[in-house]
Amino acid sequence: MALSPQTTPSGYQTGFLLPSIHSAPPFFTEQPNPNTQAQFNEQWIRLILTYARHRRLFSLRVEDAVVAGSEWDEVLRNERINRRMVPAHLSSILAAMVAKNLAVYEPAKQTSAVLLYWRLPEEWADVLHSWATATGQLNTILTYYEITDPPVPSSLSDIPLPLLKRAVNVLTRSGRAQIIGVAEGEGIRLFAGGK
Repeated sequence: MALSPQTTPSGYQTGFLLPSIHSAPPFFTEQPNPNTQAQFNEQWIRLILTYARHRRLFSLRVEDAVVAGSEWDEVLRNERINRRMVPAHLSSILAAMVAKNLAVYEPAKQTSAVLLYWRLPEEWADVLHSWATATGQLNTILTYYEITDPPVPSSLSDIPLPLLKRAVNVLTRSGRAQIIGVAEGEGIRLFAGGK
């Protein structure tokens, strides 16, 4: 059988073009040869992050490998070749992503769910700062809720709080933000440049 790319039937905006390797049965199983497995891991990581960005998915759980109809189903399964990712294999790929700083276990102290870095916290920091600049929010105290659920949807809409806090920490270290206690808990003030 010739390998060919396949477009997912996803109802989300437009379909997603799966790479041709997704049609290869060995891609879905751990390989005994470490070099082959390392290459497959790289392809899985690229596929997971690209798909997550396409669908704006921020987390992936080991159990997504067995939950039929999950938001990850069309990537972790290929019905045309009767293959699916098994939880142990997905767990090892998540561990590889964490080791490469392309994901972080969230919540911490467990290894079954990750927060995906299809944008690194440093990139989210730049997105946050650009958004604050473009919307006139510099030098204004903002709650995390106002950032993740703005009146006009933005690229920061629905960003998970742990990821947003990592981005804020990047801005704080560079002097472009300050964390402030507010009535709702914690807020931030963004500055034009480093202090």
